[in-house]
Amino acid sequence: MKRIILAVMNDVLIYGAYGYTGKLIVEEAVAKGWKPTVAGRNAELVKTLANQYDLPYEVFVHSDQNGWDKALANKKLLLNCAGPFSLTIKEILPACIRNKTHYTDITGEIEVFEYIQSYDKQAKDMGITLLPGTGFDVVPTDCLAKYLSEKMPNATHLELAFESNSGLSRGTAMSVLNRFHQGSAIRTNGVITEQQTASVNKILRFQGKERNVVGIAWGDVFTAFVTTGIPNIQVFTGMPVKMMNAMRRASKWSWLIKSAIMQRIGRYLIREKIVGPSQEKRESLKTYLYGRVWDKKGNEVVAEMATPESYKLTAIMSVICAEKVLNGESEPGFQTPAGAFGPELITQVDGVAITWHE
Repeated sequence: MKRIILAVMNDVLIYGAYGYTGKLIVEEAVAKGWKPTVAGRNAELVKTLANQYDLPYEVFVHSDQNGWDKALANKKLLLNCAGPFSLTIKEILPACIRNKTHYTDITGEIEVFEYIQSYDKQAKDMGITLLPGTGFDVVPTDCLAKYLSEKMPNATHLELAFESNSGLSRGTAMSVLNRFHQGSAIRTNGVITEQQTASVNKILRFQGKERNVVGIAWGDVFTAFVTTGIPNIQVFTGMPVKMMNAMRRASKWSWLIKSAIMQRIGRYLIREKIVGPSQEKRESLKTYLYGRVWDKKGNEVVAEMATPESYKLTAIMSVICAEKVLNGESEPGFQTPAGAFGPELITQVDGVAITWHE
């Protein structure tokens, strides 16, 4: 049986495989016995990675539809690591639909979730699963939201927060730069609206410490509504007050930051200055999460979660989710992680702990 499963797992294409997170995912997949095809636009980097693990590879840019049709011809699943996803998804997802290939990715971008959900019917017609957000964005928060909604099925409000001190990869930094001018986001009565960057903050106590947290445009503003049906959702991240104030000042220049020249400069600086968390950080740090739901009467349920470092968790969880999709554990169409596999999905990772405060 194991050989049959592994044969299926080998029918996987990992695109953007040579990026910081992509490499971690490839390493995790190979450690589990997979032999995926790695792909991306940079021939030298793709070949180097493929040779390191003795893997097949493909080289093509994300907009090359012929390249996609060739690469996906015999593939059962695409694991997309090529961000910012809002700049690549509109050319990648139709290729998966056309080739009847399951789609997963590690995005946390609200507009990407919205776009992928718009293909729900086509995916169902093709019998394939569309499962974005299979990394730290958004698996732990999605599972925490689902756990909370099960404790309080009539909840009207959901508040999520997290704090991670490991730093950013280049891909994450690129995504932040790409949408900085759009600010934060909140869901009110089922409708998502934008807020000015870092304009909302509060003090939350979790893991025994008071933390300044700032509202952000995290994927759960979209996905948690799909998973739980709760109509009012806001997500926060831990942030030092000095950084929060700096972001507020920068937001006044959002019109300039979104200009083509500033985006080019920003991307150059990110490529030059950011390399991602070290292995030591990935192995030693934890990420802490907080969740609260309440109803119209003011009743509430609060929970905390601790997980492995966010990039380590992304590598582990994205492979677990891909396995589950390939093993037929998900329904066709657009899915969220906890919606597809239940909130217990996160507990399949060693080192996850959940604490309830009812």
